[in-house]
Amino acid sequence: MASIGKISGRVRLPVIVAPLFLVSGPELVIASCEAGLVGTIPTQNARTIADLDAWMRAISDVRHVRRKAGQDMGAWGVAILVHKSYDRFDEELALIAQYQPDLVISALGSPRRVLETVHGYGGSVYADVMSPGHARKAVDAGADGLVLVCNGAGGHTGSFSPFAFLAEVRQFFSGPVVLGGAISDGRGIRAAQVLGADAVIMGTRFIPCVESQANDEYRGMLIRTRMEGVVATRSVTGVLCNWMRESLEVSGYDENRIASQAKIDFSDMHGENRPWKTIYSAGQGVGSIDRVMSVQALTDQLYGEYMECIGEESRFIASALAV
Repeated sequence: MASIGKISGRVRLPVIVAPLFLVSGPELVIASCEAGLVGTIPTQNARTIADLDAWMRAISDVRHVRRKAGQDMGAWGVAILVHKSYDRFDEELALIAQYQPDLVISALGSPRRVLETVHGYGGSVYADVMSPGHARKAVDAGADGLVLVCNGAGGHTGSFSPFAFLAEVRQFFSGPVVLGGAISDGRGIRAAQVLGADAVIMGTRFIPCVESQANDEYRGMLIRTRMEGVVATRSVTGVLCNWMRESLEVSGYDENRIASQAKIDFSDMHGENRPWKTIYSAGQGVGSIDRVMSVQALTDQLYGEYMECIGEESRFIASALAV
C-alpha cells in the first residue's frame, strides 16, 4: 500500500483524484475511495450549501458503514476556493469542520484561511500552487503539503515544467508534494515518484468515468480530442486554464476572444450566464482517453501499468548490478 504524507486510509496507488469542477460529485469520490485512491470534491460543485451538506454527509456515511464492517477505504478530501471573491467560504469552512475530510486543498489563495479549522480536527492542508514563489508563500503560511500544478494540467493550469518545478521546490520543502499536469497512466505515476514527488493528482483521466457528473457530450469530446486540441487561455475565468478547442468554438470563441482575458470573479459560481458551464476542460494528457470506464476498472489498469514499470526498473537494476 502507498502512503501520501500523513493522510490516513487505504491507498492502493499514490493518486489523488482531482477535485474536478462541475464533474466531481459524491459518487466519484466514493468510487475513488473504494478503489483505494484519494477521492476529492470541489466544494463549489454543490449548487447550494444544503447540497454540499448532503454530499459530504453521504460520503461520510458510506465510509462509516464500510469501516464498521471492517472494510477500510481510501482517504477523501475537499478543495475550497480561498480567493477573496468567493462568497460561500465561511459556510463551507463550517461544513469542513463538521465532516472532517482527511485532506483539504486550498486553491487560488493562501492556505492560512483554513489551517486552524483543519488542524483542529487533525486533517491535512495542501496548497494548490503554480510557481515556486507561490509554493514558498504556502509553506511559510503553514501548509502541510503542496500540489504542484504544472504545464499541461487541465482546468486552471501552470506554466512550468514538472522537472524544473519539483526540483526547485525540493530545495526548500521536504514535506509531501503532489505533482499534477498531464499524468495519464501508471508510468506517469511512477515517473513522478522518481522525480521526487510523494503522489500525483490526476483529473482529466477520470472525467469520462461512469461515476462522474460529466455528460455524454463531454465524454465524447474527451474521447475524440488529442493533445493539440487543448488550448490554454484566460478568456473564460480570468485564470489560465486548459480547455478543449472544440468546446470553445462551439461556445462562440474565436481566436481574438481566446487571446483575451476575463475578469476573475468567483461569486455566484452557478449563475446561468457563467461561460464555464458549457465549455469543457481537459489537460494535455487527454490523448490517453479512448473509452468510458468505471473508476475501479481505470484504477486496475493504472495499477497494472505502474507495477509493470516497477518490474522493468527491477530488471534494469539487476542487469546493471551484474555488469
